[in-house]
Amino acid sequence: MNLKYVLLGMLYFVQGIPYGLQSGLLPVYLRTLGHSFTRISLAKVLYMPWILKVMWAPLVDHYFGKKTWLMLTMSGLALACLGCSLTSPEVSFLPVAGIFLLMNFFASIQDIAVDGVAVQLLVHEEVGYGNTIQVVAYKLGSVMAGGGLLTFLHHLGWGALFVYLAVVYALAIGLTWISDLRVKQRRASMDSYIRASRSNPWRIFRDIIYVPDTPWTAGFVFIYKLGEQGAIAMFPLFLLDHDFSPQKLGFWNGVVSMVFSIAGSSLGGHLIPRQRYLLPRMRVLLTVRFCFLVFQTLLMVLYQDGSSFFEVAAVLSICLQHFVAGLITTLTFSMMMHCSQKARESIQATHYSFLATLEVLGKLVFSTLAGSLVDGLGFVSAFGIFLSLSFLSVMYALPVRG
Repeated sequence: MNLKYVLLGMLYFVQGIPYGLQSGLLPVYLRTLGHSFTRISLAKVLYMPWILKVMWAPLVDHYFGKKTWLMLTMSGLALACLGCSLTSPEVSFLPVAGIFLLMNFFASIQDIAVDGVAVQLLVHEEVGYGNTIQVVAYKLGSVMAGGGLLTFLHHLGWGALFVYLAVVYALAIGLTWISDLRVKQRRASMDSYIRASRSNPWRIFRDIIYVPDTPWTAGFVFIYKLGEQGAIAMFPLFLLDHDFSPQKLGFWNGVVSMVFSIAGSSLGGHLIPRQRYLLPRMRVLLTVRFCFLVFQTLLMVLYQDGSSFFEVAAVLSICLQHFVAGLITTLTFSMMMHCSQKARESIQATHYSFLATLEVLGKLVFSTLAGSLVDGLGFVSAFGIFLSLSFLSVMYALPVRG
C-alpha cells in the first residue's frame, strides 16, 4: 500500500478518538447516570472548537510545518486523556466537560493539519481512495473509542480506559516522528500574498468564497446531515429506554453499525474514481436515506418492548442507516476536496477547513437541539422534524448542477 495512505490512515484514526468518546460513549454513560435527553444533547456544545477552527486554520497554513502541528496536538491529546483518567463523572461532570472541550480543541487543530497534508499529497485520481481512508480510519478510531470501549467499560473502568487511550496517542506520536512527512512547499511568490492576508483576514475569506463551486458546496455540507444526525443521536437512546442495555447498544450501535458504515464508505471510495460527476449518485443516496428514515420512524410508532421481531428490525434499521450514511459521507468529503483543490495552494487547508467547519456546524447545531425536541415533543414528533430536514437535502441537490 502507498505509504502516504498508511500515514493518513493512522492520523485520521487517532483523530476519530475524541469524536467516538463524545458521540458513542458519553451519551449512553450519562443516560445511565439519569441525565435528561436535553442535558445529553447540550453536551455537544463541547464540539465548539470544531466550529471555530476556521479562525486558526490560517495559522496552521502559514506557520511552522504540518508535522510540528501534528506532534503538538497529539501530545496535548495524550495529556488530556491522562487528565481525564483522574476524574469521576459520577461525582462531577464539570471537570470531564472541561477536558473534553480541550480534547476537541486539539483534535480540531490536528484536523486542519491532516487535511492540509491530504489536499497537497493526493492527486486527482487518488482523492476517492484518500477520502475512503479518511472516513474509514476516522470511523475506526471512533468505534474503538466509542462503541468498543463502551462495551468493555464495566470491565476496564473509567480511569484505565483513558490511560489506554493515552498510550494509543503516544504510539501515534512516535510513528509521526519517524515518518517522512513532506508536502509541497509554498512558492516564494506567495510571500506577498501571505503578508497581505495577515493584515486583512477578510481577504482570505473573500478568496475562499470566490473559489469555483464554493457557495453551493458550502450550503450542501451545512444541511446534508441535519435529519440524519438527529436520528443517529436519538434512536439509540430510544432503544435504551426500551429494554436495550448499554452493553447491547455498545455492540450493535457502536461496533456492528460502524462495520456497515465503514463498508458503505469503502464502497463509496471504490466507486468515486469511476464517476466523473458525483452529484447524480448523491441524489439517489439522499433519497434512499430518506426512505430508511421513514422506516425507522414507523418502527418507533409500532415498537413493542420485549419483542424479538422489533429488536431485530431496530438493529437492521441502524445498520442500513449507517451503511448509506457512510456512502454519503465519502462522496461529500470527496466533493469538498475536489472543490478545495481548485483554490490556490496557500489557502487550500484553510478552504477545506472552512467547508469542514460548516459540515460540523450543521451537525452540531441540530444535534444539540435534538434532545430538547424529544423531551418537548416526544420521539415520534421529533422524528417527523428529522424527516423534513432529510427531505430538504434531497431538494437542495435537485437543481441542474452536474
